[in-house]
Amino acid sequence: MKFLAAIFLTYIFVMCSCDNTTQPFSMNLYPDGEIPNYQDVGEQEVWDTTNIVRISKVQIPDIRVYLPESSEMTGDAVIICPGGGYHILAYDWEGEAIAEYWNSKGVAAIVLKYRLPTSESQIEPYKSPLMDAQRAMRTVRYKASAWGIDPARIGIMGFSAGGHLASSLSTHYDAGNADSDDPVEKLSCRPDFSILMYPVISFTGEFQHSGSRKALVGEDSTLMEYFSNELQVTEDTPPTILFHSSDDKAVPVENSIIYYKALIENNVAAEMHIYPYGGHGFSLALDQGHLAAWPELCNDWVRSLQK
Repeated sequence: MKFLAAIFLTYIFVMCSCDNTTQPFSMNLYPDGEIPNYQDVGEQEVWDTTNIVRISKVQIPDIRVYLPESSEMTGDAVIICPGGGYHILAYDWEGEAIAEYWNSKGVAAIVLKYRLPTSESQIEPYKSPLMDAQRAMRTVRYKASAWGIDPARIGIMGFSAGGHLASSLSTHYDAGNADSDDPVEKLSCRPDFSILMYPVISFTGEFQHSGSRKALVGEDSTLMEYFSNELQVTEDTPPTILFHSSDDKAVPVENSIIYYKALIENNVAAEMHIYPYGGHGFSLALDQGHLAAWPELCNDWVRSLQK
């Protein structure tokens, strides 16, 4: 019996190890080791798993890829930017847990571990998060065929400061560099849609999240305006859905409202859900009444974009 059990366990191990389509896997954003805007100062990445997984001082940005069963794939993909005020990444709470939800709906999910401006290894700190988001979008688009993804149905999703990064990518994208020797860099980094969860948006208004602003741009007024993303919306900004709670004391709901207004004024398809409760950082909002319905509403919205 022990011999048969050993054979069975070996079979299970081999089958699980070979099935890369159902197991999450990670890959560096810059596989050649040439990370832009980076200097090695001996700083170490920190993972705090005391309560939720918090990552700080990110050194090597990467993506963790969650692919659904091939028979269930819709062709949609979502790149997820966890929040944390540009100081840490709430990696499981606003990353891995969200990816698992999307997989249950047949959507490929990619959790972005982006560099933080509070890390001493960033040469020009404000540049690194957006660089990594742009590279992540290009990478997923480049890998789309291999991963069963439609390259024209790749969205960006962000929570809190990760929502600021997602809105930054939605308003500060480019078509790629046709002259680059890197095939990834030739591709557009424009998201096909955006999902913004209680996002930081403005760095100039009275309702700004000063912690995120100070971490990313400090007191530089030019950068404050550049990264006040409600001021950067154009008619080419991707379709967007926003979720926020009125009782959010950390990132006031006005952040979502001004972005929604900018989208409407520029004739961009937009949808917004404001809940009376939920506070800040509610993630999947499990056991929080009708707030817990937001993932299904979001999934319905993504599916509606296919029409």
